[in-house]
Amino acid sequence: MADTLTMWRRLSRIPGGTWFFSRMVWRRAPYFRTIRPRIQVVEPGHAEVFVPKRRAVENHIKTLHVIAAINGLEVAMGVAAEATVPRDMRWIPKGMEVSYVAKATTDLICTADTDAADWRQPGDVPVRVTATRTDGTVAIEGTIHVYVSARPAAKGQPE
Repeated sequence: MADTLTMWRRLSRIPGGTWFFSRMVWRRAPYFRTIRPRIQVVEPGHAEVFVPKRRAVENHIKTLHVIAAINGLEVAMGVAAEATVPRDMRWIPKGMEVSYVAKATTDLICTADTDAADWRQPGDVPVRVTATRTDGTVAIEGTIHVYVSARPAAKGQPE
């Protein structure tokens, strides 16, 4: 997404702007639409995403399915990554470690936190993620590992 942080700052100030921004993310990564995430906060090194608990993402015990919750964590991580990575760098997720510490019995707030300084050079970047119930209980916590590399020069541009 072109200059995600600037776009967020502009859109989040106007009525319906966060709704529109969330849908732009869905369009960029259509699979995320399945959980209907609503992006609430975007800052360098930090993002918060609301994931509603609804029938389409419940499991057999009527809790928010863990894979849907992890999708929410990936949305938060991706938005935080886009808001943090320098323009001359790019990123790709390479793995994750998560623990399910409580049932997701309510809507979730999925957060991603990272240190902005980690994004300035190529290599691995750990992004801390947490899915928290509306009562403040952490349901899922973990780390999504991201690999950061230099963005290749555009065709016809000298390297």
